[in-house]
Amino acid sequence: MSHNYVLEAELRTEQGKGASRRLRREDKMPAIVYGAGKEPVAITLTHHVIRNHLDDEAFYSQILTLKLEGKEEKVVLRDVQRHPSKALILHLDLMRIDENELLRTHVPLHFINEDSAPGVKLGGIVNHLLTDVEITCLPSALPEFIEVDLGALGVGETIHMSDIKLPPGVELPELAQGPEHDLAVVIIQKGRGMKTGDEGEEGEEAGEE
Repeated sequence: MSHNYVLEAELRTEQGKGASRRLRREDKMPAIVYGAGKEPVAITLTHHVIRNHLDDEAFYSQILTLKLEGKEEKVVLRDVQRHPSKALILHLDLMRIDENELLRTHVPLHFINEDSAPGVKLGGIVNHLLTDVEITCLPSALPEFIEVDLGALGVGETIHMSDIKLPPGVELPELAQGPEHDLAVVIIQKGRGMKTGDEGEEGEEAGEE
């Protein structure tokens, strides 16, 4: 499902801690937008709107529409600074995108068919080693997430990055660096108390004696 996030922004003329405190009292927050060969621009956004968006996984990996001074720009979220102890978003970094240039960003992984995996049915435990991957693609091909299918995975078996079925136009730059960068994504480990096939056979033979 594709999301359409629109961020209403204003130019920010004041900077510093005092200005940030004033913004927070007005339910505003500072941010910066940069990239696409243009100068960085300091902006303000509505705090409660951004906080709500950040609860949505898709917000981190989707193309966002930034409205500023009557103009629209396409951007992606690059960084979020949060208060260490309060429910406050301190700052956002937004990067402009060019529809004709490759975009490099992270997208989440969604693991499917875990319950029906043969290894899970035998009592194995799923261990997610990665929860997102870095991809390159044109902005028009940017997926909200990438599925990893565990439907055929047995105990002790692993899915690596090279095993992931990617959407058209999407690549994993990590794999271009060589076989040693083909990282493990998910494995089904032997559960506590599980017996291997050989142990089970030996137990049966002992019982027959």
